Amino acid sequence: MFHAACVAELRKFGVKHTCPLCRTPFPLGPERLHDEALRRYFVVDRMIARGEASWSALPIEAQQEIGAVVIGMQSAAEQGHAQAQYDLGIFFKNGHGVAQSDEEALKWLQKAADQGHANAQCNLGYFYQEARGVERSAAKAAHWYRKSAGQGNSGAQAKLGYLFEHGLGVKQSDVEALKWHRKAAEQGNTTSQCYLGGSFEEGCGVAQDYVEAARWYRLAAEQGEELAQLEIGSLFETGRGVPQNDVEAVRWYRKAAEQMNSAAQFMLGNCFREGRGVAQSDEDAGLWLQMAAVQGHAMAQCYLGRLIGEGRGPIQSDQEAVRWYKRAADQGCAEAQYYMGDMFNEGRGVAQSDKKAAEWYKKAADQGDMYAQFSLGLLLLNGHGVVRDVKRAAQLFEKAANQSHAEAQCNLGVLCANGSGVAQSDVQAAQWYKKAAEQGLMNAQFNLGLSFSRGRGVAQSDGEAAKWLKKAAEQGYAEAQYIVGVFMEESRGMVRSDTETVHWFKMAAEQGHARAQFKLGLMFYTACGVKHNVVEAARWWLKAAAQGNTQAQSYLQHVKESSTHKGLRDVLTSSAP
Repeated sequence: MFHAACVAELRKFGVKHTCPLCRTPFPLGPERLHDEALRRYFVVDRMIARGEASWSALPIEAQQEIGAVVIGMQSAAEQGHAQAQYDLGIFFKNGHGVAQSDEEALKWLQKAADQGHANAQCNLGYFYQEARGVERSAAKAAHWYRKSAGQGNSGAQAKLGYLFEHGLGVKQSDVEALKWHRKAAEQGNTTSQCYLGGSFEEGCGVAQDYVEAARWYRLAAEQGEELAQLEIGSLFETGRGVPQNDVEAVRWYRKAAEQMNSAAQFMLGNCFREGRGVAQSDEDAGLWLQMAAVQGHAMAQCYLGRLIGEGRGPIQSDQEAVRWYKRAADQGCAEAQYYMGDMFNEGRGVAQSDKKAAEWYKKAADQGDMYAQFSLGLLLLNGHGVVRDVKRAAQLFEKAANQSHAEAQCNLGVLCANGSGVAQSDVQAAQWYKKAAEQGLMNAQFNLGLSFSRGRGVAQSDGEAAKWLKKAAEQGYAEAQYIVGVFMEESRGMVRSDTETVHWFKMAAEQGHARAQFKLGLMFYTACGVKHNVVEAARWWLKAAAQGNTQAQSYLQHVKESSTHKGLRDVLTSSAP
């Protein structure tokens, strides 16, 4: 039996293997004990890496081998070998070859850390941060991380950066957080590379710089960091810091999605849904959205509901669509809450209920969803499912209108023109009509045209009136088509053209517009823009007369009494009751 300290001293003088007095071999020194234990450990570790065993189910031979590893490692550790103390601490931390024990892990990590072992110091900081075997202490965690980080340990640098970022155990400082994360990132730490990417993207602690953000994200993404893959994909999709490229965006989204990142699965599903960067595929969209949805991603649940509700998903089922909308809505997803309102409003997948529709619209409206604000405004305006409240409807229309919701802008304009729920103001009405009209809303274009025609809220202008009325007419608004025909007939704000006049009257007439039908008949009767055709005139007048147009009735009576045209008599006779 040898005294460990004596053996250590003899070895300092070059006496390595045997006692100089009795020639008895010395026990293996800590270095050789550790090296031999490590060699045997790697034999077992390779078995596990090849899938031939697992730490929870080692074969007998492997159990014996790892038992010898632990004995050798412990012998080296007890002789003060810092690396052996660290390795033994990690064995106890992970329960590899020994019963898992945070207390034992702490004991050996502390010994190694006290000798300046950087990895042990980092792990000791982790134990204090996560309260593993000790009382949680962010200050002590910071203390040990700082010691390890000062030796260049990238993991500790990243963790110290995190503590400064959140003010845990240290005074909050974006500058210090950035400093330590940068040190770790420059050593290839993906967590810190992501942090730097986010800092440059958001301009947090540094000047906003999308090019730098993309550089750091890409470095982490190329190492397989899923969050970085998601973020670099987003930069490619939006063209921030890199040239806009949907194909590249999809490539990075797919890499993250295949690592089961639900946000990336959602983004990839959406790309397939819209055909951006990939061939459009409802099947693939449904697959990726469902993978994200089952992981609880609210927007994926909402979009999967839409896909199913539109008959584009794996099945067509309003009930299934409602189920996914509800899961997302219960997580607070405003868009899903809006769609729940729509389903109750339309009675799709649920029993129709204006009251429940209003409840869901309100949830979404309270979160600022402009579509829900508009829909709830309509229910309040008409008293459906709620007590009628025009003032509250106007307020909701205004909230949606300020978010550029065209229909809300138009409806608010009508309320301003009528003084319903708001102070009467033709000027405000015209302003709201114009905002909606410029977005292409047909009704707003028509209302704005009338405002210019009548000089209500704007300076009277036949030219402006004709311009906006024609835009509405081109979208198929029958009344606008009729008025454009009248404007052209009277040369109001546009050059007269009898042919064009006939065109617009005919467009409106074919939609059943009685006055346009009368006017079209008159054009045929007077040979204005078309050849004279009293029979065709009578056909259109008959349509108008059937709707109660007195002018058409009068002209029909006149031609009936004065004309001997056989074809006309046949038309008039066939239309008689």
